[in-house]
Amino acid sequence: MIPIPAIGHLPPVFEFSKRLISQTNRLSVTIVLIRTPFAPEIESFSDSLAASDPRLAFVMLPDFRPDPNSTRIELFASVVAAQEGRVREVARGIVARSAGSGSGNPLLAGFVFDMFCSALMGTAAEFGVPAYVFSPPNATFLGFVFHVQKLHDEERVDTTEVGGELAVPCLTRSVPWWALPDVAVDKTWQAIMLEHTRRIRGAKGVLVNTFRELESHALDSMCGAQDDDVPPVYPVGPIVNLEVDDVAYDDDRTNEIFRWLDDQPDSSVVFLCFGTMGTFGEDQVREIAYGLEQSGHRFLWVLRRPPSDHEPKSNISTDYDDLIDILPEGFSDRTVEAGRVVGWAPQKAILAHKAIGGFVSHCGWNSILESLWFAVPIAAWPMYAEQQLNAFQLVVELELATEMKLSYRMKGENDMIVSASEIERGIRRLMEEGMEKRVKWEEMSEMARKTLMVSGSSFSSTGRFVRDFLG
Repeated sequence: MIPIPAIGHLPPVFEFSKRLISQTNRLSVTIVLIRTPFAPEIESFSDSLAASDPRLAFVMLPDFRPDPNSTRIELFASVVAAQEGRVREVARGIVARSAGSGSGNPLLAGFVFDMFCSALMGTAAEFGVPAYVFSPPNATFLGFVFHVQKLHDEERVDTTEVGGELAVPCLTRSVPWWALPDVAVDKTWQAIMLEHTRRIRGAKGVLVNTFRELESHALDSMCGAQDDDVPPVYPVGPIVNLEVDDVAYDDDRTNEIFRWLDDQPDSSVVFLCFGTMGTFGEDQVREIAYGLEQSGHRFLWVLRRPPSDHEPKSNISTDYDDLIDILPEGFSDRTVEAGRVVGWAPQKAILAHKAIGGFVSHCGWNSILESLWFAVPIAAWPMYAEQQLNAFQLVVELELATEMKLSYRMKGENDMIVSASEIERGIRRLMEEGMEKRVKWEEMSEMARKTLMVSGSSFSSTGRFVRDFLG
């Protein structure tokens, strides 16, 4: 298993690897990890999982240090390109152990590459074993990129120049321009994604972090005759780390969060968290503060600042040094009983807490699945990557979530400002209205749990993958 060193892609690969070896004794898994300075959490992840099963192994490749001022696109490209020879060495080591075992059975059965590691897929052909792809994003995004690549290559349609709406087979409703993901509207990202998608078509199959009950239309659209070059798709999700009870609280601030939550009524707190890359400037921070205060609802708000001009572009956003300087005057005093503003919080443990009644989210796919698992309804506020498409799917296609601001997109200094009144209305819709959506959310949560049980759809799909993988 070869993931890219990105916080949204690592945990699903680790969790699926654990699930895979627990479901079958026919496989062991070696996860090849790329150590980089902008993903320091890699080693802590591997350390925590290494002792979980002797059939789960980790190989940490030598530290790769890209230019710290690289863009995110350049970082991904340079990191993966630098590892091809090292990945080949790891595979040779496995083959050598097989030859020395005397059993006559090959140890190397195949590769599973992250969708953004597709440039390494030729390694599998060198060793005569199958190459599969793992897609941490959902089936709708996968179907979307397949369709956009086909439009671009066969019909010469460039989505970076298309306005209005785009009809895609993976959704029943046309996607408005503002909901298209970055890979469709940004020329640089589009060129990279087109190359990845062309290579993914050559995989023996694609594992997707989703489940049939949630994305049946998207999955069926890829299995039909509309695009017969799409490889078999295996929905194996939801892949969520469920060990929330063992969260290590290593500071007083985190402990204080849970003491405060324990004192709040059930389902009374709205949780605002926008991912590791989701940040706001001071003007937007103040609008959020006013909107929260005016809504009258209890809140827990994770607030991070953008990297400053002198910090590396690869930096993960950090805490504001002094909240007093950016929050409205008197806000902290007026809301001392009603809410908490923090720089970090353990998201899964927060969502699992009985006091949480709603989640204002950037709609990263991992966050959506965690919110579904714990049956906490979402108000969608997408920011970048494929989040606009995820939010459109949740709010418009599936009618599961409420809208905060679907057309929002991070652009640096020119970020759109969502007003306090819009935020207040969004929070009220999430917390006070939408009982029908809350019921649907709870029903989908129950389906998510059932799909992983023996004979559940994702359990069966994982079994089918194992059978196909081993021939």
